[in-house]
Amino acid sequence: MKCKPVVMNRIVTSHTSFDVDLVLENNITFVMGDSGIGKTAVYSFVEELATEDKKIRCFDYKNINDNYKAAIRRTKGKLFVIDNADILLDDKMRKHIAADSNNQYLLIGRNPTGLLLTADNIWELQHEKRNGRTLFTLVNRLR
Repeated sequence: MKCKPVVMNRIVTSHTSFDVDLVLENNITFVMGDSGIGKTAVYSFVEELATEDKKIRCFDYKNINDNYKAAIRRTKGKLFVIDNADILLDDKMRKHIAADSNNQYLLIGRNPTGLLLTADNIWELQHEKRNGRTLFTLVNRLR
């Protein structure tokens, strides 16, 4: 996959007893992982950060009836964070995202099919306790 613009190289935020430090190396980062490891929690922390950082736009199952697809297609220069990507992204949107040279994507889900991704794009959420806090990071086990 050819390199496309990256809006943000890193997302760092904190919430109560949680810290998020996600390094984003590509224009599409697909985050996979088992249920209950914190993917949706991380999404909610990034969604909170998005209220302050206008480069970030967040969508999840609550937006399924909204016109989020049109918003993605007409927007440039944003990092789109999409939780439950398996539900929200149909084949047409997956093709759009794969070809989009104007935005960056952090997709959370279980099925990266149709996004033309390589091992460099597929990550797992990792969490560890540090000084009484939970730190969420990304790890790539496919490389």
